[in-house]
Amino acid sequence: MTNFFNWFFFFINIGSLGSVTILVYIQDNLGREWGYGICACAILMGLVVFLLGTKRYRFKKLVGSPLTQIAAVFVAAWKKRHLELPSDSSLLFNIDNVTEGSMKKKKKQKLPHSKQFRFLDRAAIMNQSGLEANKWSLATLTDVEEVKMVLRMLPIWATTVIFWTVYAQMTTFSVSQATTMDRHIGKFQIPPASLTVFFVAAILLTVPVYDKLIAPIAKKVLNNPQGLTPLQRIGVGLVLSIIAMIAAALTEIKRLRTASSHGLTTNPVAKIPLSVFWLVPQFLLVGAGEAFTYIGQLDFFLRECPKGMKAMSTGLFLSTLSLGFFVSSLLVTVVHKVTGNKKPWLPNNLNQGRLYNFYWLLTILSCFNLGIYLVFAKWYMYKDKRLADEGIELEEADPTFH
Repeated sequence: MTNFFNWFFFFINIGSLGSVTILVYIQDNLGREWGYGICACAILMGLVVFLLGTKRYRFKKLVGSPLTQIAAVFVAAWKKRHLELPSDSSLLFNIDNVTEGSMKKKKKQKLPHSKQFRFLDRAAIMNQSGLEANKWSLATLTDVEEVKMVLRMLPIWATTVIFWTVYAQMTTFSVSQATTMDRHIGKFQIPPASLTVFFVAAILLTVPVYDKLIAPIAKKVLNNPQGLTPLQRIGVGLVLSIIAMIAAALTEIKRLRTASSHGLTTNPVAKIPLSVFWLVPQFLLVGAGEAFTYIGQLDFFLRECPKGMKAMSTGLFLSTLSLGFFVSSLLVTVVHKVTGNKKPWLPNNLNQGRLYNFYWLLTILSCFNLGIYLVFAKWYMYKDKRLADEGIELEEADPTFH
């Protein structure tokens, strides 16, 4: 499965490579309508190919909304907040107690009771009459344990958001920096947006290097058949993002010094005699970091989400990307308000700004975030190990064919 995620992400970025090279060139030289038209045709072709394989796809049976299950467990636990928890977890309501007709019986793997988040166990306390109630007043212990699994993942989820905040800078301020620098290779001028080709190239290089070189070594050294675990891969990505921000800050200092020495700081459209390739290290580092973080997150959330909540796993993962961009916008807004009236870090004319301070801020935040991440990564126990410790073999969801 890990190999699948590696090459799945690899081929996604093959498409990205075309978009930041061929399409950018076409849009700059022939017009945006050509770029949009080519994209529309490519999407249409992809849709046709996707639909052709519909009959061969595997679909998992729906077992209800995971959000409803989470809400129901919390509501049921709140309703019984004054009840005393039994010392013996076998007295709590579980899937073995579910009968046909009263509550809809779900085909779920029975999960062992855990001692974390015990306040949620109240959702599985049976009423005195012994009769079953609806899901908003009574949940099985297995449903409760599935909700606990999601709660255990939330610290990892939260501490990966900052990586995508760093990532956002590669498509915003780094491109803005590129517009002020010498982008020529001979007589050919590189479009600023095409600089992300180095970003994509780093991903395309990192995936096979990891798969063919790093993973085999890690398997032997760490005695892990997967190579690096998902959490270790995410950790590597976070470290690379910190190094990238350090490189970005140092490059910006170099850019401003060059602009100042040539008297170009007051001209926002001036071309600074500094090669745009000074920006390449930060693109390469964030690109390599994305290869580790993206695949690590995808593997982690798909693997660790409960059997009945698999549909939620990709949602949790992708929400970190969107939140990363929101956090980036929030940071920019705060920096504007704090520094705007004095010595602005992020003015319209970057040559008169202090963008390097913004990069240092991200470096500090990323280091702080990494420390928190390491604490929770150390605390986290993988689902298969937790079940193995209880003598339970992990079951996979049964697919259905259409």
